[in-house]
Amino acid sequence: MIQAQDINIKKILYATDLSESARYVFAYAVNLAVKYSASITILHVVHEVPSFTDRSVANYIEADIWAQIKKRHLEDARKVLIDKRKEHLAIKEMLDQFAEKVQSADEASKFDFDEVLVEIGNPVEVILEVADNRNCDIIVIGKTGQGFIEAALMGSTAARVVRRSKKPVLVIRNPD
Repeated sequence: MIQAQDINIKKILYATDLSESARYVFAYAVNLAVKYSASITILHVVHEVPSFTDRSVANYIEADIWAQIKKRHLEDARKVLIDKRKEHLAIKEMLDQFAEKVQSADEASKFDFDEVLVEIGNPVEVILEVADNRNCDIIVIGKTGQGFIEAALMGSTAARVVRRSKKPVLVIRNPD
């Protein structure tokens, strides 16, 4: 049986969706970091839509017509990718500034930031991968309220992380 003194948290993964209540959730990560003299890695995942479109479209139109449509829209796709990269960098810079501001705001509550990451992909997959690759001891994540249909069809990111994680996950319900 694990005793309270056996819990040793040294690396915290704070996964944020950059929602309005993200600071509320972050306060829990900071509190843990201060209590356990742990470091925090901040992670935001830009959701990438699965690339099953080609297979789905094949059921409706011929392959050569689909190829022509894709070719006509290639330039638009390039622009979207470039804009995503710019957005990615802007999010990273904003999170870096946020981390610096929080760290310098309260000298009594010192803790370390390992790094600030902005990744593109499936949020659940990326969160679990980063937690494993960075040897994080705990994942701190917020749970936003969602409608019944959305919850039934997809489940929340937090719930899917809890179901699949081999590491402890602290889920903070965002204030209403």
